[in-house]
Amino acid sequence: MTKLKQFLKQETVLAVAAALAVVSAFFVRPDAAYLGYIDWRTLAILFSLMTVMAGLRRQGVFDRMGRALLALSGGTMQLVLVLVGLCFFGSMFITNDVALLTFVPFTFAVLDSMGGEMRRKLALPVVCMQTVAANLGSMLTPIGNPQNLYLYGKSGMGMGAFVALMLPYSLASLVMLVAWAVLVCRGQRSGSGPFLESRQNAPSSRRIIGMYGVLFVVCLLAVMRVLPYGAALAAVFLAALAADRDTLGGVDYSLLLTFVAFFIFIGNLGRIPAFSSWLQGIIAGREVLVSVLASQVTSNVPAALLLSGFTQNTQALIIGTNLGGLGTLIASMASLISYRQIAREEPEGKGKYFALFTLSNVVFLAALLGLWAVLSL
Repeated sequence: MTKLKQFLKQETVLAVAAALAVVSAFFVRPDAAYLGYIDWRTLAILFSLMTVMAGLRRQGVFDRMGRALLALSGGTMQLVLVLVGLCFFGSMFITNDVALLTFVPFTFAVLDSMGGEMRRKLALPVVCMQTVAANLGSMLTPIGNPQNLYLYGKSGMGMGAFVALMLPYSLASLVMLVAWAVLVCRGQRSGSGPFLESRQNAPSSRRIIGMYGVLFVVCLLAVMRVLPYGAALAAVFLAALAADRDTLGGVDYSLLLTFVAFFIFIGNLGRIPAFSSWLQGIIAGREVLVSVLASQVTSNVPAALLLSGFTQNTQALIIGTNLGGLGTLIASMASLISYRQIAREEPEGKGKYFALFTLSNVVFLAALLGLWAVLSL
């Protein structure tokens, strides 16, 4: 019973998705059509990208990149901009989850090297804005987060068209993040710590890093439909199995299973005429607002999976689910990564962090929704 409670606590979204899939199966009995529910392309590319990112992270690539950029910073404001920028720009290519898993612990190490006063003043606001930055930066590319990868494949858009769709929101987000950094660092003394000199590089293999670099290009070609996704999947799996088997254990299989469960649930809902007609009526012409609201209670990945089955306006869903990653703590599940780190490193500051996180998300979401309203005129 204890293990079950622990599992439900750690994998709440997967448990809910599985329960919904099981319940829906009572209304639509399992048959051959179930296999048609599942988007195998999304699952294959998602697994491939997660494997490559897990491998590069195990090799310390992102940590080294962060420290190299920090070496160029000469003051508190530059330091904050680098730490937030790592999440914003990094999430475009390594996903928002990996960016936060890598750079939030890295941030605490950097702030520790600068003394207790700097950590006390900067830890909560910097980690909060790193979380916002990761969720905002990831919206620019199809590989930035799982719902983008799924919706990009479903839409049939080209890479350039996808980037162009989200570019105004990314540029506006970058301007707001820089303005926030200026506000937070106003009045702070400049300074840097001994972190870069004292930190030792983790052992790594150039051969393995090179292998994952090539596999990342293979994944991108599969995303852009230049290579078959099956070929990319086979290349990544076989290469990791042969050269870096332990990395396969670091893949987030619960996310893959969550996708499968939601595919089944959504597929079954589509075969229930009454529900299908109701949801289609609710979402028609309101895709952006409905997906933003749905993301607040289900998170943006399940919202994308659910709503995509009931509208053809995939571009609006891309905008809505990306903006919908702002708001509540669960609007983007990546946000929980930072919250868990705060709970571990600054347990007495959890309440303050939650309030700051909520305020920041509301401000950014309101501003970006305003931009969407203007662009929609």
